[in-house]
Amino acid sequence: MGPILQVANSIIFLGILVGIVFLQIFLSTKENKKLGLILPGINFVISILISLIYLLNALTLDVSIFIGITIVFIAYNVPAIILMAIYYACRNKHKKKYEINKMNIQDLD
Repeated sequence: MGPILQVANSIIFLGILVGIVFLQIFLSTKENKKLGLILPGINFVISILISLIYLLNALTLDVSIFIGITIVFIAYNVPAIILMAIYYACRNKHKKKYEINKMNIQDLD
């Protein structure tokens, strides 16, 4: 793989990551609270499926397999944790904005 192809792949990968973050911010700032939980939920389900696949492919069941499964599960949930942090940050801003609008409406009455 040439260096130009590596740079192109890195740019595409970063573009996808930035797109996912902007999509999470967009979904988290919507009025419906559940929209912001879609991407973390998908990521969590994928982490469970990958852990199960890792378990089913294990030839023997010993402590090292369960440690490996735990590490895989935690590693695949790091993006879900980041997406949940984005969700709570955006929802907190949305909640403050909603409360300010509510107070402004009450002041008009």
